Amino acid sequence: MSARGRVRTAPGDRRVRVLLGGEVVADAAAPLLVWEKPYYPTYYFPASSVRTDLLVPTGDTARFPGRGTADVHTVKAGGSEAPGAALWFRESPIVELIDHVRLDWDAMDAWFEEDEEVFVHAKDPNTRVDVRPSSRHVRIAIDGVTIAETGRPRFLFETGLPRRTYIPKTDVRMDLLTASETTTRCPYKGTAEYYSVTAGDTTYDDIVWWYRHPIPESQAIAGLVAFYDERVDVYVDGELQERPKTIFS
Repeated sequence: MSARGRVRTAPGDRRVRVLLGGEVVADAAAPLLVWEKPYYPTYYFPASSVRTDLLVPTGDTARFPGRGTADVHTVKAGGSEAPGAALWFRESPIVELIDHVRLDWDAMDAWFEEDEEVFVHAKDPNTRVDVRPSSRHVRIAIDGVTIAETGRPRFLFETGLPRRTYIPKTDVRMDLLTASETTTRCPYKGTAEYYSVTAGDTTYDDIVWWYRHPIPESQAIAGLVAFYDERVDVYVDGELQERPKTIFS
C-alpha cells in the first residue's frame, strides 16, 4: 500500500466488472483501490481494462488535490448515457493513478466483485463484519419504556463502528414499532428496512432496522432487529451502557 498525503492506494485482488445499459464498461482482474476518503476505497481501472470506445470526451478537465488533473468523459453504452461519469488520469503525482480511469459508482447500473453484485461502494479489504451469538441479557429502553429484552442476542462487530445488538422480533415489543418506508444499503450487510418506535407520547423515527435478506456473509442477522445505541438506553447484564458518539447520535 502507498500513500500520498490523504490519498492511499493498494492493489486489488479480485475481478471487478462494471455495467451500463447492459454492456460491460470495465473488466479488470485486479483494479486499483484508492482511498480518496478515509472511510472506504474507490476502484480505479487501468485504461486497458476499460471500453474506451464508450467514453466520449467532454472537453473538460477536473483537478483534485493530491490526485492531479483528469480528463472528463461521458459514458455511453447500450442506449444509456452517464454524463461526466468517467475521469481519466493521464498524469498524476501518484504514479499508480497514471492512465487509470475512475467510474462514478452511482452513475453505473451495476458493479460485480467476481460474480457477486456489490452495492453502495467498493468493499474495504481491511473491514471485517463478525456476528457472534451470546447468552448475555440485553434490555433496550426508551424514555423508561422497555422496548426489547432478550437472553439470546447476536452481537455484530464491524470495523470502525460500535458493536450492534441484533434481537429476535419475538423478544421485541413489536406493538410499539411502526414500519417505515426508509431503506438503506450497506455493502457488507445488504438492504436494511426501518421501524419507528412510539414510547409514551413520542415517536422516534427510523430508530430500528433489520435485514430481510442480508448478503451471504451476514446471514446470521436475517430477520433480527437492531437499535441505534446512540439514541436508546442499552442494559447489558443489568449495566447501563455508555452511548457511543457517532454520526448517528
